[in-house]
Amino acid sequence: MAQEAAPVETLEFQSEARQLLQLMIHSIYSNKDIFLRELVSNASDALDKLRLETYRDKDLEADTSDLHVEIAIDKDARTITVTDNGIGMSRDDVVNLIGTIAKSGTAEFLRKMKESQEGQDLIGQFGVGFYSSFMVADKVTLTTRKAGSDEGVRWESEGEGTYTIEPVADAPQGTAVTLHLKPADDEDNLFDYASEWKVREIVKKYSDFITWPVRMAGSDGEQETVNSQKALWARPTSEVSDEEYQEFYKHLSHDWNDALETVRMQAEGTFEYQALLFVPSHAPMDLFMRDAKRGVQLYVKRVFIMDDCEALMPNYLRFIKGVVDAQDLSLNVSREILQQDRQIRAIRRRLEKKVLATIKAMDADKYATFWREFGRAVKEGLLDDPENREQILEISSFASTNHAEKPTRLREYVERMKDGQEHIYYLTGESRTTIEHSPHLEAFRAKGYEVLILTDPVDEMWVDAVSGFDGKTFQSVAKGEVDLGDETTDEQKSEYADLLTWMSATLEDTVKEVRLSSRLTTSPSCIVGDSGDMTPTLEKMYRAMGQELPQIKRVLELNPEHPLVAGLREAFAKNPADTSLAETAELLHGMALLAEGGELADPGRFLKLVADRAAKAL
Repeated sequence: MAQEAAPVETLEFQSEARQLLQLMIHSIYSNKDIFLRELVSNASDALDKLRLETYRDKDLEADTSDLHVEIAIDKDARTITVTDNGIGMSRDDVVNLIGTIAKSGTAEFLRKMKESQEGQDLIGQFGVGFYSSFMVADKVTLTTRKAGSDEGVRWESEGEGTYTIEPVADAPQGTAVTLHLKPADDEDNLFDYASEWKVREIVKKYSDFITWPVRMAGSDGEQETVNSQKALWARPTSEVSDEEYQEFYKHLSHDWNDALETVRMQAEGTFEYQALLFVPSHAPMDLFMRDAKRGVQLYVKRVFIMDDCEALMPNYLRFIKGVVDAQDLSLNVSREILQQDRQIRAIRRRLEKKVLATIKAMDADKYATFWREFGRAVKEGLLDDPENREQILEISSFASTNHAEKPTRLREYVERMKDGQEHIYYLTGESRTTIEHSPHLEAFRAKGYEVLILTDPVDEMWVDAVSGFDGKTFQSVAKGEVDLGDETTDEQKSEYADLLTWMSATLEDTVKEVRLSSRLTTSPSCIVGDSGDMTPTLEKMYRAMGQELPQIKRVLELNPEHPLVAGLREAFAKNPADTSLAETAELLHGMALLAEGGELADPGRFLKLVADRAAKAL
């Protein structure tokens, strides 16, 4: 009795995958050639993974005698097939890798795609690889068998809402992707990809450096290799063009945009390695997501070892892409061993310093792009990398009161400092608007002192960890007592002594002390912390993360020149028993809290006090 054929299953794409497919099918991206670069890159990755797996698993039954990529064209059927004899995929692999996009930031990516006028740039940032096939094909068939497995899988879709998947008994090891091509359309930049010369041109342009042979049938029907297979990082710098670097970067990162900067290194001596690194021009969508992949590719003697070698690049430089080819490591090296390896740590230190030096040497336009895209991540290094802290400070930029839009580097700030100024002044907060309206800035603005405006969450952390820059200490304008040469007089201290003592006692549940201020010029009051106190913004961050904190009392400062404060002093001198004075003290504290973006303990009571005072004034 004949064995019943296994059924063909029809499954639905995950919603995000379906939306991405539609973006590809209707893509306005003009350079559709890159679909082939993506397929050849995927094939190359599969060959790398098979070779690595055979090193690790000596019992794996896999043919590695002639690993290669093959491209076949059928002009009559109008198909192009990219085949590799690499690691292959199981049924679950196919469903998870193609039917579902299990990638961080998918929803955010789709939202930005809909909002953006330059959707193709965002597609490149996200890196959709296989899906780009649907820019040029109206049907895609994938046949694959995982190395060591007996059963193959066939997947097929027209890029709509569903795909079919079925087992295949006689599939060869590896993966074959067949594209059923759309008709050529010059207006849509859709070339005839069933043309052999066009395919050869694309391979030469985008995939010449693939280390595996890419083969096509020649005029005599014999297979011939159409790429040079020369690793770019192993070639002399003089022999590599900028265009080749950019194509290699795109192959490596699946980004569709050019890299911002290329970094090459070669070390000889105690241990040898070559590195080819790239600084992207756009931040990836998952830059601040915990499960995002990071690290550069690691090779040993041009043999691929791993894709995301975190041990070679610190977390604050996680956006750096590239390749490191070491000569003296074992091919069986594991991620755990790498974390402890002395050579790897030495290579990492040199790569860090080289990348930071490259950023420092960027011209103004490149640097502005870099800092806009990656500045928040780089500032994490001020906490994580004490060894390179000075170099990170050198390349860091911050908003400041010196310019409404243009950020300043610390070196520029120091050059503009007033004679005798010992500190680099800063103020942290949730937004530039909040900070610019803060009472803490009044005296600094009046006397022409520049203040850094720090609004990133990481700023709240590093300012306490970093002591200074170029011999100048960092000083918050909202902490401690400031000396701007405008101290309160002995006469004022004497006049206000009784009021300050009374207010300190009246507000003892909420403030540590009430004192006169030398930092206010127009506001009646402000809240300041002692030098070691946590800022209100940092306190909010911790509480938002569910951390319980003890009550943090801070100092209430009064402006003795303000009519409200002067009036309160006179009223208190006349009748200290007046119960309405306590309400005025409460109002001064509440206004100070609101001015710095703080939260009132009892907003309803505060509004009632304000309303009552307003009614009496009418």
